[in-house]
Amino acid sequence: MASSSGTSSGSSTMVTNSGSDEDLQALMNERKRKRMISNRESARRSRMRKQKHLDDLMAQVSQLQNENHQILTRVSITTQRYLNVVAENSVLRAQANELSHRLQSLSDIIDSLNGCNNNIGGADSGGDCGGFNVAMIGFNEMVDHSFINPFNLAYLNQPIMASADNNMFQY
Repeated sequence: MASSSGTSSGSSTMVTNSGSDEDLQALMNERKRKRMISNRESARRSRMRKQKHLDDLMAQVSQLQNENHQILTRVSITTQRYLNVVAENSVLRAQANELSHRLQSLSDIIDSLNGCNNNIGGADSGGDCGGFNVAMIGFNEMVDHSFINPFNLAYLNQPIMASADNNMFQY
């Protein structure tokens, strides 16, 4: 009987162990299934975050490209304005230079005329006066009065033309 009771208790333990193993296996399978579901959900959330980040970066690229285009347009306009100002400045400098030369020429003419006026009728009235030969002629006969008359400045009414080209003076 001892052997039969040992056998029955042994087989009962095996059945209990085998039931316990099945329960343990079922519990492990359930945990594994839950972990797989959790991992899938986590992977889905990660893909969604990654896609949102990618969409945000693409929007930022688009915005920065737009800003870059606007900046390039403003730089181009500013450069064109700068070049226009440089060209206009060159023209104005050429005109100022031409006017300065004209003023100097007129000052030289006035100085010559004033020098001639002082010499006419003087001791050496037959001399050369700044390129003018005034031998035995009066001042009134030598000089055209329209030239000296400040209200008759038609000879000064010539347009001054200058360009940004190498040919600075055009008449």
